[in-house]
Amino acid sequence: MKLCRPRFTLALVLLAVLLSVLGAAAHADDYSEVAQLTRDGKFSEALARADRFLSNKPRDAQMRLLKGVTQRDAGKTAEAISTFLRLTEDFPDLPEPYNNLGVIYADQNQIDKARAAFEAALRTHPSYATAHENLGDVYAKLSSSAYSKALQIEGASAAVTPKLTLARQLAGPGHAKIVTVAPVSPIAPAAPPPPAATVREPVATAKPEPAPAPAKPNNEAATREAEAAVQNWVAAWSSKDLKAYFNAYGKDFDPAGGASRSAWEAERRSRIEGKSKISVRLEGLQVVVNGNKATAKFRQDYRANGIAISSRKTLDMVKVGNQWKIVREAVGG
Repeated sequence: MKLCRPRFTLALVLLAVLLSVLGAAAHADDYSEVAQLTRDGKFSEALARADRFLSNKPRDAQMRLLKGVTQRDAGKTAEAISTFLRLTEDFPDLPEPYNNLGVIYADQNQIDKARAAFEAALRTHPSYATAHENLGDVYAKLSSSAYSKALQIEGASAAVTPKLTLARQLAGPGHAKIVTVAPVSPIAPAAPPPPAATVREPVATAKPEPAPAPAKPNNEAATREAEAAVQNWVAAWSSKDLKAYFNAYGKDFDPAGGASRSAWEAERRSRIEGKSKISVRLEGLQVVVNGNKATAKFRQDYRANGIAISSRKTLDMVKVGNQWKIVREAVGG
């Protein structure tokens, strides 16, 4: 079954270092026009414009990436695969072509190929969030398939069925939820009534202790401070204020994919500095504070250089002194 398209986001941007070397800023109008024509469904015009550009600059990686996206959206799947494969050969350190190959393979239900492509993207950049999210969806799809086979072999197993339900929910919409009813234990026969107890004089007992007062809700002031820290992080990212952006992360921050802090900062710096304009908006921000720890969940809408990515995100935060710092960042929470 075809995976839900919004779950696999096509990446349209490249590494900032590469873009600066290729002089991408000077051709922003060309990139924007091809991207806009593609969004408008004018695929023939978009491909013609891309080909004219590439006739003079055949090595331009971003335009080739845009062309592959246009081919894919136009239904020219074989041509898109060829375009992205050539990009992986010419620019093996770029994650986006691998990611987009994974998207196409997932659409074709070639799940093993999709997994290999997303893993290749993460080998080039271990903290590439889009590929992490897509790979998670692929693993969910693989789990659903494996549990389905187990269910066929074992029948209505009480152990397998709930796992299949969860795997299908994780794999995305389009799957019916399976309701599992646990078997009911037989009712034990009623025990005989106890013998009559000897009547004794009532004994005075101590008054019961009053019930403990209910726990107080999370401190409102701490919640507001954590929310403000999240908004400041968004503002620093959108304004490309790298000092404030990196200051939002604590010393114990754990980058996704096991990358070192220095490698993660170098990658983030190159990507942020390479964008002419960045817009980050949050929707449905919810912060839960528990002592000196907090969890923030929201939907993040990211726009930069003609791309738009919307995803769920979770931030784990710790209060250090009088400041809330991000110690973990996850997509899809």
